[in-house]
Amino acid sequence: MSDAVIRKSKVVLYATWRGRLLVFREPDFPEYGIQVPGGTMEPGETPEQAARREFLEETGLVAPDAMTRLGERDYRYAPEGGPERHHRRWFFHLPLEGDFAESWEQLEMHPDAGGPPIRFALYWLDLPLGEALFGELDALLDRLPALEMAS
Repeated sequence: MSDAVIRKSKVVLYATWRGRLLVFREPDFPEYGIQVPGGTMEPGETPEQAARREFLEETGLVAPDAMTRLGERDYRYAPEGGPERHHRRWFFHLPLEGDFAESWEQLEMHPDAGGPPIRFALYWLDLPLGEALFGELDALLDRLPALEMAS
């Protein structure tokens, strides 16, 4: 194991619709639990640009014009057998309007770690959530506007 620390800038997206949060599971990697859309910022990208790009890539949906930055948070972890990782995360709220499917699948064609596409099974969960999201992705969920938290 190397002493190197892998540092990345990430975006985390809380897309809400009718009092629910858009989440997904990775059917081929169930150990990653429930997640929300987001991902790694590319060189030269602002957090807002990364948020819009990642939302489209991971959901197939276009981000709304109304998008609010909720805050930033550092997240650190060390995967078994791997180097420590430090993520600087920018959290956004994307309030969605219109009609959406209750669930759908999307392929992430360009995973940050490389490799084949990753399959996402997307669906909606009522707010407030009854369980924690994987990897502290719910760290700023309490900053959503009060009306989004009402069922």
